[in-house]
Amino acid sequence: MANPVELIMPKMGESIAEATILKWLKKEGDPIEMDEAVLEIATDKVDSEVPSPVAGIMGKALFAEGEVVAVGKAIALISTEANGAAAEVPFVPSNNGKTNTPTAAPKAEVVVAETITIVQPTQNSNGEKSRFYSPLVLNIARNESIGMAELETLNGTGKDNRVTKNDILNYLANRTSPPAAAPTTAQKSAPIQSINAPEVSAIAGDEIIEMDRMRKLIADHMVMSKQVSPHVTSFVEADVTNLVNWRNKIKNTFEKREGEKITFTPIFIECVVKAIKDFPNINVSVSGSQIFKHKNINIGMAAALPTGNLIVPVIKNADQKNLLGITKEVNAMATKARNNQLKPDDIQGGTFTLTNVGTFGNIMGTPIINQPQAAILAVGEIKKKPVVLETPQGDVIAIRQMMYLSLSYDHRVVDGMLGGSFLRRIADYLEKWDPDRVV
Repeated sequence: MANPVELIMPKMGESIAEATILKWLKKEGDPIEMDEAVLEIATDKVDSEVPSPVAGIMGKALFAEGEVVAVGKAIALISTEANGAAAEVPFVPSNNGKTNTPTAAPKAEVVVAETITIVQPTQNSNGEKSRFYSPLVLNIARNESIGMAELETLNGTGKDNRVTKNDILNYLANRTSPPAAAPTTAQKSAPIQSINAPEVSAIAGDEIIEMDRMRKLIADHMVMSKQVSPHVTSFVEADVTNLVNWRNKIKNTFEKREGEKITFTPIFIECVVKAIKDFPNINVSVSGSQIFKHKNINIGMAAALPTGNLIVPVIKNADQKNLLGITKEVNAMATKARNNQLKPDDIQGGTFTLTNVGTFGNIMGTPIINQPQAAILAVGEIKKKPVVLETPQGDVIAIRQMMYLSLSYDHRVVDGMLGGSFLRRIADYLEKWDPDRVV
């Protein structure tokens, strides 16, 4: 006798209520091994695979590709064989994705590994949270130039008045023109905005490349960040000669002892963490007129994927780790990024971001803030330069290891004094590196 097992939409991060089905990897009747991927779920920057908790035969897919499913709902049925009997699927999905379950059929509910999606609560004109919008609905709204004010007027047929895919498509079919009411302050700062981008005409010989899904998400996030935050960038130059000499001295013995390479990235992160402790008002996020001052210090490290796209894995609670611990986590995250093995939780919860533009031979950069953070640091290439040094015997010219650091910050909450002082403090920690430090 077959035992039908419901494949459940996995539990996700706090406040995350739904996920979008990107692609079914199995069709009805396909054999499935335990832990074999059954479908892909669309997430913010990371696409997660949902594995099967059991071995069996693929039954009904209860939702189609592109549909948004709430956490905890059954998304597919897997039949397991018992006593040598062939598996049959006694469930039939209805049009709305619900299942009709015969009372005689035993069920085993299994929750699989965690994942995450990008569903954020919007705010009404009073700054209060209203309803959630799924990534699919938001993408449709953005593509059709539906502003947040207009989206708020739609009647939702989903749970808690949520707007479903069918709701917005039905609305578009009968839409005449957007409302002419003047936008409020809250509406002006909404992430869905109509942008008058220039038209581009193809010239003979041009190759037209369609953006992949991740590139579209990155593009939307970057445009949103520039719209939301007035960016200011400050620069300093740091003499990191002691730091470079120290790393050259200890890197071989460190690798033999720990089995880990020590790069400059964990060193930069440690100095950033120290500076954040000195200037905690950098470690904030903005929501309307409220400033969220974060207790945790979670440092994102921008990394390039093999596809050329950008992703930002996060070193959680970096202030609670020593240099060895930071080094091991940085290396682990970098390896996972290169191998496309990052999990949704790996890119969640950052409060400050570091990007190393020096990796590409650049001496400095003006990075875009990774929302909802308030600042991002770019570190440039370390280069030998002739520098004037002041000594008791007078000024001398010496060859030193120099680098530029640039900090982009949200001028709504970070003024020049705070941003400049914080950046200078990072440079101070780098310049005052103990050449005799033991790690």
